[in-house]
Amino acid sequence: MANESKRWVWIVLDSVGIGAAPDAERYGVADQQSHTLRHVSQSVGGLQVPHLAKLGLGCIDEIPGVTCEQPMGGYGKMRERSFGKDTTNGHWEFVGVVLEEPLPVYPNGFPDHIIHPFERYVGKPVLCNQPASGTAVIEKFGLMHEQTGRPIVYTSADSVFQIAAHESVVPVETLYDWCRYARELLQGEDGVGRVIARPFTGTSGAYQRTDRRKDFSLDFGETVLNRVEQTGWPVVGIGKIFDIYGGSGVSISIHTSGNEDGVNKLLSALEQYDKGLIYINLVDFDMLYGHRNDPVGFARAIEAFDKRLPEILQRLGSDDVLCITADHGCDPTTPGTDHTREWVPLLVWQPKMQRGVSLGERNTFADIGASVADFFQVSPPAAGVSFLPQLLKLSQEHPTP
Repeated sequence: MANESKRWVWIVLDSVGIGAAPDAERYGVADQQSHTLRHVSQSVGGLQVPHLAKLGLGCIDEIPGVTCEQPMGGYGKMRERSFGKDTTNGHWEFVGVVLEEPLPVYPNGFPDHIIHPFERYVGKPVLCNQPASGTAVIEKFGLMHEQTGRPIVYTSADSVFQIAAHESVVPVETLYDWCRYARELLQGEDGVGRVIARPFTGTSGAYQRTDRRKDFSLDFGETVLNRVEQTGWPVVGIGKIFDIYGGSGVSISIHTSGNEDGVNKLLSALEQYDKGLIYINLVDFDMLYGHRNDPVGFARAIEAFDKRLPEILQRLGSDDVLCITADHGCDPTTPGTDHTREWVPLLVWQPKMQRGVSLGERNTFADIGASVADFFQVSPPAAGVSFLPQLLKLSQEHPTP
C-alpha cells in the first residue's frame, strides 16, 4: 500500500560501463575495446572508491584499485537487450520497454523533409546539420549564429536531434518551442529518441553550454513508473529523469546542475520524501568526461561520488532499497567520442541485509523495472526478472531485533 514508509532509491551513473557487451562487435571497434571503469581506473593508477567497493563493485569485474572483500550489497552486471547504446534505450529498458528495432540515426545529417519544415517554422535556415561534438559545434558555428540568429542543428552517433542557440540571441523558451515543433516532426520512421535543447552563453572562443538543457523524448507507452505513480506512490525524478520519460510516470521533477548539485538534491529529497521511488541520473561522467575523452576527470568524478555515498547510506531506512547502475558506457580511452556498448554494473543494498550476494549476469536492464514492480507490488513489465527475492532472503536470515 502507498501508505507504507519505504523507498526505492535509484541512482544512474550515466555512462559508467563495465566492459564490452557480448554483442559489442555489432557496434564497432571502439565498443569491442571498451571497459569504461577499468580504463578510467588505469588512467589514475587505480580508483579509490572504498564505499562502492564495500557494496561489491570490485566483485563484478577486475578494476584496478577496487577490491572484493566481504561485500555488503548485491552485485552483478546487466546486458542491454534493446538496440543501441543511448540514454533513451537504456532508461526505457530499465522500466520494461525493450526496443526491438534501432532508433533512426542520421550520419549524413537530417534530410530535406525534416529540415525544410523546421526551417519554415523557425524562419531561418539552419547551420551545420551534421553529426558533431556539442562543444566543437558551438565553437565552429557560434559566431555565425550570433550574427544571423540561425539555429545550430546537429546530431551524433545516437538517435538525437540537437539544437544549440545562444541565450542572448534566442530566448530559452523560444528554443524549447523549436524543440517541441521538431519533436512533432520527428515521429514514425523519423522518431529519434530525443530532441535536445542546447543553450549556451559566452563569446567566441569561450562559449559555455548552460544547465538549461532540456530533452524532449519519444513516448514508448506505459511503464513501471506509471504503475507505481498510479498506485499512489510519489515518483521523484532528479536531473534529466523527467525529460527522458517526457514526464510520464514522474510526479515530482527536480532540476540539477551537475553531479554535486544532484547528490545534494538527492539528500534533500531523502529528507523530504519518506516513501516512494526516488530516481536520479548523474550526468557529469558522460557529458563532461566520457564524450570529451578525459579519463582522469572521469575517474575523479567517480571518486567524488564515492565520497558522498556514506551520506546517502546514512539516510536510508530499514525498509529502503538503494540501487546503483548505469545506462551504457562512454569509454574515454577508445577511438571517438561516442557511447560504448557495454555491460553496466548493478549494485543493490538494503540496510537489513546481513551479507553480500552475487546477482550474476542479468539478461536485460529491465530486471531493475521488474524488481521495482515487485517492491511496490504493482504489475511487472513484460520483460525482466526481479532480483528482490534474493535480497529479501538475506534480510530475513537474521532479522534485525
